[in-house]
Amino acid sequence: MKESDWSRLQGLLDDEAGPSLPALRRAFPKLVFVRCDASDMAGSKPFRVTPTADVYLVDGGGHCVAVTPDLAAATGVLIAVREGA
Repeated sequence: MKESDWSRLQGLLDDEAGPSLPALRRAFPKLVFVRCDASDMAGSKPFRVTPTADVYLVDGGGHCVAVTPDLAAATGVLIAVREGA
């Protein structure tokens, strides 16, 4: 993912109502977006924390999919929604 993509993506992620997967997918068709409950990611350090979710970068370029802190290696975004959000 490019730095310019991340800059644009932040506005959609920070929406008060929470990120909309359809809107994210329309805006960034080359990225994969996955949503889960924040409890599924317990103990993992998010790349970014938004008002409603913890955001992780996903690297799907190798044999296995993995969470990565490397923006350049990211092929997708995992949105872990916090309870009550």
